[in-house]
Parts: sequence; C-alpha cells; structure tokens
Amino acid sequence: MKIKDVIATLEVMAPPSLQEGYDNAGLIAGDENATCTGILVSLDATPAIVDEAIQKRCNLVVSHHPIIFAGLKKVTGKNYVQKAIINSIKNEIALYAIHTNLDNIVNGVNGRIASLIGLQNISVLAPKENQLKKLYTFVPVSDADKVRQAIHDAGGGHIGNYEDCSFNVEGFGTFKGGVETNPYVGQRGELHREHEIKIEVIFPAWLEGRIVKALLSSHPYEEVAYDIIRLENRFSTIGSGVIGDLPRPVDAGALLSMLKERFGLPVIRHTELLKEPVSRVAVCGGAGGFLISNALAANADMFITSDIKYHEFFDANDKMVIADIGHYESEQFTINLLQEFLEQKFPTFAVLKTEVNTNPVRYFL
Repeated sequence: MKIKDVIATLEVMAPPSLQEGYDNAGLIAGDENATCTGILVSLDATPAIVDEAIQKRCNLVVSHHPIIFAGLKKVTGKNYVQKAIINSIKNEIALYAIHTNLDNIVNGVNGRIASLIGLQNISVLAPKENQLKKLYTFVPVSDADKVRQAIHDAGGGHIGNYEDCSFNVEGFGTFKGGVETNPYVGQRGELHREHEIKIEVIFPAWLEGRIVKALLSSHPYEEVAYDIIRLENRFSTIGSGVIGDLPRPVDAGALLSMLKERFGLPVIRHTELLKEPVSRVAVCGGAGGFLISNALAANADMFITSDIKYHEFFDANDKMVIADIGHYESEQFTINLLQEFLEQKFPTFAVLKTEVNTNPVRYFL
C-alpha cells in the first residue's frame, strides 16, 4: 500500500476543498508514492510525534493540525516547526494534516464531541454555501436507468438522509450528425427526433470530476449534452460546528461536571450559569468564538468550545452558557476518530494512536 492510497481514502471522508482559506491541510512533507510501513495518528505533528513515528516504524503521521500554517523562509531547526520538518524529511516520514476539512463534515471532529456528550438530532450549526452543484443531462429513454444509476453510484443525488434523488421529465431531442459521425440512433446527415429523458441531479461540488466521468462512460451518445450549474443552497451536512438535543434537560452545573469527567478537564471557563435546565447544546472543537451568534440564533442553551476571548464571553448576553473547555481538550478524541476510520478502511494494517500528549497548556491547581 502506498502513502497516496491512505491519503485518497482520507480525502473521500473529508475532501480538501472543504478546508478554510487560511488552512494548510494535506500532505505537508514526504513522498506520497512511498510504500506505507505504518500510520501514526495524532492531534499535532510536533518533533516528539516525529520521534515516536520513527521509534514505532511508522512512515506516515496523520495529524489534525498542520505543522506548517504559513510559509517557511528558513529551515534551520531553530523552532519546533523547523525541527519537525527536518527530522521528518531526514527519516522519510510523511506528514499529512486533515484539519478544517475534518471540522466541516457533520461526522467529523464536532460530531465526535456531540456523541461523547450524548446529543441527538445533530445538525450543522453554520452550513456552508456554494458547495452544491446540479447536473442536467439528456438521455434516450432506453438508457435512462443505466445513466441515472451510474451518476448515483458516483455520489450524485444525495440530499440529507435521502439517496438516489433525481428529477426526470420526458421530451424530444433533435440532432443531425455530420459526415464524420457515427450516431447511436438515427442516420448520418438526417435530422433525427429522439424520445429522451432530462435528468437533474444535485451533487457535492468536489465530486464533479467523478460525476462527469460516470456520465460520459455510461451515456450511449458520441456527444453527450449536459450542463452543470453552481447552487447557492446551503449544504445541510457541511459547515462549522454542530447543534443537538440532550436526551433530557439537565442542570447546567451537572452538564459541566459531566464534561469535566468525560473530557478529563482540570478546569472549565464559563459564563454565568442559567437557572433554566440545559436542553439544546451547540459544540465547536477548537476556537469557536466566531460561532457564538450562530449558537444563539439556533436557541442553544449552552455552547461548548474553546479559545474564547474575554469580550466574547459577554456575547452570551445572559441567554446562553458559554463553556470553554480548552483547545486540546475539545479536540483530543479526534485521534480516536481517525484511528477508527483508518482501521475500518485498512483492517489488516497497523494504525497506531500517539502516546504523546502534545497539549502545550498547563494548569497550576
């Protein structure tokens, strides 16, 4: 198995096109064509993680956070980023990051946090726009089922919890083949009128290449007529944060105590606790201050996230509890998420979880 095979599998789960503009997810260092000897999953790709990968004979580190965010002008080993890069290249360790693209899928980082809390009826807190496209194509009635199924198999026609969705309308298409054509129906040089079905299918923007390939390979015509347009509809399963409901309302203090236990938290920074029980909860792993207004608009009773600034706590406006549980603490179970996914896809291959705690924050208790 090549390193690029692992990367391709990860990018089906969390397509790189879903990462935010400031991010640097993807292959950071290493040769994707190298044979993979082992995979080490981690939250960060620090020098200690690279050392661990060397020790455990894993030549691929899959981390959540990219070791490089901005461009490097020098690589002299004067800071932890440069040291990690030098050591990984020297020992032929590939570094791959799956960051905000994993944040932006409903079953990613935030979905894992929600499941640990026990949330139900999960939905994306801030769905993304411009991530959907629609395909229009015209197919002879006799071949419509085959073409439609090929498009569905390629990932088209998934809307929420529904699959194989399409709209179909019958009509007549006309065409006249030139002297060098070999028409599937009709005669060269003669105007032909064919009973056709217009098929409309919605698909995620990042699947366009696969969808078009499936269409062209299954369609009987020499020249396939099709249109693709971008939709402004929000993608209900793609975006920042998630929100859901607790199985039953609980006291805010009791929920904070549960968070301390399940996430191993020494401390939680939070706003004034509300007297009313907490029922609806929003979560965002990592820095989630940008979603406070979304959580309020979604009627969240509590917003669980990290890296909240002093003035952002005021934005709760006494309508919601903001609970800052720490950046590392909120995302720590991403390691489990990645290991479980890769083990499922490569059941006979070694996928190891890091034993190094990369959290740079300490608490004096």
